Amino acid sequence: MKKLINQAEQVLEEQLQGLALAHPELKINQEPVYVIRQTAPTADKVALISGGGSGHEPMHAGFVGAGMLDGACPGAIFTSPTPDQMYACGLAADGGAGVLMIIKNYTGDVLNFETAVELLHAEGKQVAAVLVDDDVAVKDSLYTAGRRGVANTVLIEKILGAAATRGQDLDQLVRLGHKLNNHGHSIGIALGACTVPAAGKPSFTLAENEMEFGVGIHGEPGIARRPFNGLNETVDSMFATLIENGDYQRPIRVWDRTQGDWQEHIQHKQALQKGDRVIALVNNLGSVPLSELYGVFARLHKNCCDFGLRIERALVGSYCTSLDMQGVSITLLKVDDEDLALFDAPVSTPAWRG
Repeated sequence: MKKLINQAEQVLEEQLQGLALAHPELKINQEPVYVIRQTAPTADKVALISGGGSGHEPMHAGFVGAGMLDGACPGAIFTSPTPDQMYACGLAADGGAGVLMIIKNYTGDVLNFETAVELLHAEGKQVAAVLVDDDVAVKDSLYTAGRRGVANTVLIEKILGAAATRGQDLDQLVRLGHKLNNHGHSIGIALGACTVPAAGKPSFTLAENEMEFGVGIHGEPGIARRPFNGLNETVDSMFATLIENGDYQRPIRVWDRTQGDWQEHIQHKQALQKGDRVIALVNNLGSVPLSELYGVFARLHKNCCDFGLRIERALVGSYCTSLDMQGVSITLLKVDDEDLALFDAPVSTPAWRG
């Protein structure tokens, strides 16, 4: 293994040190570890907090800044942050209008963020949570019950960040977050595995003519190990899977601020239909050249046009990675005029400016 690190145990520390030096508008708290805006808290604005294991950069700390997240809690590589990180970050970011936790659907993240929600509630804070589970590849995985939370998380953070900046309250943001999650679908493939520093070797092995179809962002298995037959066939299969597996009902736990407890609700993900307007994200999972990503987008664009989807906005690049995995994911998020206005709102973070 050749990586630009010193010791595997120091990866997070070195990363955060460099992040703070390169972006002085951010502040790194050391004990417990979290990233927050230097200007936090912002009075009378709902604070958005997210987080998860490191290795997915720029998600999440790279999206802390004006128009997006107020704070992020990084764990060790592919390891959930702890409740005390999320609790302390929430306290530091709260400007009086409450705290919204954006949680990717992985067992460790869910348990620890839910504990942080309960701790903040006990402290008298207004707090709520939105769960993201956009990966259509598998219903259950090594890391979670239900669908995994992947790159749609980034789009949700952007749109909710703009809505919070506009002054939407906690209840409005929760409703918008659930809508965006139910309208977003993702699928990923890998041509080569990532190497976790602590392991020192690839997380799985593929033959030259194989790909992992439906891979997770931690290297989890997907739908199947399939033959790799080039760009067009791969993107066509990814698109078909997004369309065919979009309709999905599942129970989720929603924090009831009045009762101070978790309530089970049935959420309905809606399959994409002809005539829908979408934001399309072609996301690098680690080591795919930008030239290949644009090739993926070209084929995705054709698929969308042939099916009857209208791409309103497009993102191509590294947003939700898996260390050095040779792979790509596609996310399609159904949107309306209000969603697009929020998506287009100003943003200034280390990884997203515009």
